[in-house]
Amino acid sequence: MTTADWIIFIGYLISTVSIGMLLGKMVKNTSDLFAAGGQSPWWVSGLSGFMAMFSANTFVIWGGIAYKHGVVAIVINLCYGLSALVVGYTIAGKWKKLGIKTPTEYIQLRFGNGALQFYTWFMMVFRILSSAGALYAFGTILLTVLFGDANGVLQITDSERNWTIILVTMMVIAYTMTGGLWAVLMTDTIQFIILNLAVIFVVPLSIMKFDSFGAAIQSAPENFFMPVSVEYSLLFLFGWFAIHYFVIGAELAYVQRYICVPSAKDARKSAYLFGFLYLVSPVLWLLPPLLWRLKDPNPAGVDIMTFAERAYIVSCKAVLPSGMLGLMVAALFAATASMMSAQLNVFSGVLTNDIYKPLVKNPTEKGLVFAGRVFTVLIGLVIAFIAIMIPHMGGVEKLIISAAQVMAVPILAPVLIALLSRKLGASSLWTTVGICFPLGMLSVGIENGWFTNSALNFLTELKGKWFVDKTLIGVILPVIVTLSLTLISKGKDKGWDNIMALQAREEKALKTKASPMPLLVVAWSMLVFTIMMIALTLLDSEERAVLAVFAIILASISGASFWALKRVKDKYAREAALEAANK
Repeated sequence: MTTADWIIFIGYLISTVSIGMLLGKMVKNTSDLFAAGGQSPWWVSGLSGFMAMFSANTFVIWGGIAYKHGVVAIVINLCYGLSALVVGYTIAGKWKKLGIKTPTEYIQLRFGNGALQFYTWFMMVFRILSSAGALYAFGTILLTVLFGDANGVLQITDSERNWTIILVTMMVIAYTMTGGLWAVLMTDTIQFIILNLAVIFVVPLSIMKFDSFGAAIQSAPENFFMPVSVEYSLLFLFGWFAIHYFVIGAELAYVQRYICVPSAKDARKSAYLFGFLYLVSPVLWLLPPLLWRLKDPNPAGVDIMTFAERAYIVSCKAVLPSGMLGLMVAALFAATASMMSAQLNVFSGVLTNDIYKPLVKNPTEKGLVFAGRVFTVLIGLVIAFIAIMIPHMGGVEKLIISAAQVMAVPILAPVLIALLSRKLGASSLWTTVGICFPLGMLSVGIENGWFTNSALNFLTELKGKWFVDKTLIGVILPVIVTLSLTLISKGKDKGWDNIMALQAREEKALKTKASPMPLLVVAWSMLVFTIMMIALTLLDSEERAVLAVFAIILASISGASFWALKRVKDKYAREAALEAANK
């Protein structure tokens, strides 16, 4: 990277940590730390939920699939958008109506302490693994920019990669631990704006690099523009949509976004925003590596699997002007930090409120906040350790994550459906898990050859059969089992009364208003980045026009945010005056 890239990169990181530190002043209790006091605007919650699905894996894994297979990578990512829209219509508002402080409070009330422990630890392990993978992916991207050649080939030591992972982790821990969910929400929002603006510039700049764009399209690999492939069929797409309906609808990090807003209507709007963005943005993210495959099919002597993982950042290096590459790398850091910080905040909240708090006599809010920050540090260190160990795990992490994929819906389907049905109780969760978990592990084992040269060798002959398909066992079967239990169960489960009582108290509670603070943070952040871009135009005469356009867009966002902030403050002032006059 050039000097300008380094200035932007370091400036961005300092700004991100500074925002988290400043927002730490808003954290007075556990509600502030883990639920933003219920004052998050719906658009902030929606953008943050969007970014929670996001990480460097989006560019390493899906960018690699786009490079190898083409348009099907975009179609797979569109499934997230469809899932989020259905969640917004069916379930998001119901979470807010419950009046819970953490998502696991619902699990405890609805299913009991045993289910709480199982759900908490299973989801924590699953998400720690995925966060570690994202952290490792970002380390690969950053080191590719710093030390990779034109083809993205790396010549680095394990020590250099490990220190990169540790430094990134410490930065994410610092702002998440201090600013709590407010820090997560606001850094997610800033990161969304910067990342997507940077990506928008990569697409036209990539097209401009072609001598003949039409000829390049004609030379594309076979089926490169097809929405499905042999590996990613229509059945896979259906399963991907269904899995993420339950993930976005019932997993901790996303439920947290629905309960941190002022009302059920705001929760639905945040899910709709999430869904709409995921119907548009994957086209922007995945076009650069797709276009790069057309321009540079595969460098001689470089394995396509190796190059595909780095295709996105290599294409960015080739087209972005000085300064904007640093911004792109910073934005990729931001995407990974968004995923990590979401998980750190969620699980530190779970450990604090649902594990630590019941064990302590008469805990104070100050003590609970301190415990939450300690748990944030510990979970972050575990994620960093696993990320460092990934190169030495011999692919084991892929098997673990694959197993978790077939187990996500069995544990999430009863949780979500029990929010709608008064009949389901703890037995439905244990029955669904008891049936689907063993079958899911069997499916993964057959696919990965676990039973070769063993007494169960005959199972290897089932590989490829329709009835051991992971979509059938991991998605369709648990839904069928849960719905069947709903039909045969009689009466009302006692857990239903618990959440109905909590919901009744929430309806009588004093309603909160969305804080205007996020608009202030966005306005000033965009103004700072505008000044940085203007300074770069003075340093880079060759790409001055591109940088100037980027600065104008940032300045427009800043101005619009200041204007919206004034309107919100004026509205609140009028409402306060009216309330005072009526007393």
